[in-house]
Amino acid sequence: MDTRILKEKILELKEKRNAVIVAHNYQIDDVQEIADMVGDSLALSRYCASSTKDIIVFCGVHFMAESAKILSPEKTVLLPEIDAGCPLANMVSVEALREEKKKYPEAAVVCYINTSADVKAECDICCTSSNAVKVISSLKEKDILFVPDQNLGSYIAKMVPDKNIILWKGFCPTHHRVRAEEVRKIKELHPDALLLVHPECRPEVVELADFVGSTKQIIDFAQQSPAKKFVIGTEMGVLHKLQKDNPGKTFYLMSPGMVCPNMKKTSLQSVYNALNEMKYEININEEIRLKARACLERMLQI
Repeated sequence: MDTRILKEKILELKEKRNAVIVAHNYQIDDVQEIADMVGDSLALSRYCASSTKDIIVFCGVHFMAESAKILSPEKTVLLPEIDAGCPLANMVSVEALREEKKKYPEAAVVCYINTSADVKAECDICCTSSNAVKVISSLKEKDILFVPDQNLGSYIAKMVPDKNIILWKGFCPTHHRVRAEEVRKIKELHPDALLLVHPECRPEVVELADFVGSTKQIIDFAQQSPAKKFVIGTEMGVLHKLQKDNPGKTFYLMSPGMVCPNMKKTSLQSVYNALNEMKYEININEEIRLKARACLERMLQI
């Protein structure tokens, strides 16, 4: 089907179903263009919770659609590609976390938002890459069991040295695959560009950055900075918004490997199919949902 016609059909179905379409910053350009909001996972879930629409089409990965359902249990949440998972989120299971918690009974258990609802239900408090330092600084416990991203955990440990951060051996393959040597080479190619890096990158890559922050913080920094050239150290999907919002600035991707295959699964066709066939619906056991919500709510209070 022609792209223009497909977009028209999606918008028609959206009205008919009383639906809202949200897309993560890492989605393909066409999907971002038809979304009511583009942003990071928590912001999108909160936007959906404040919406009066009955149906949420979440263009992202599984844990993100779960977060939307946790905050909007009365709404129908659809994930256009049911096998769009998050390898990082899959690196921690409830069973393994329970075993680890036994080793550190005094520790506060903090989970990154990139986790399943089941794992959130096992944790004391959630955090995002933008608020992780603030959340962990606010806790009374000295020992913090942090799951599942070892790179974000290392960054937090450096920023909050008075806490003992116990790292889980998980990582985002897209951010973790980039090595310092590769980054030095692109910095040599573009010496007048600022390097903006996500804390999911390896510590030695983060060390080379001019700015470290979440996807949204990177987007905001690039917009507000007087600099004209930037090397972007996060998933390539953010380039669409950066280039659209900053026509007078130049953006380079830190590495050609910064592509998340799961984020790229969602297409206009799958968004159309989701609305047309009402698939794939995300449901969460109510006991799990309430515990996971408490984990998220504690973060939102901070």
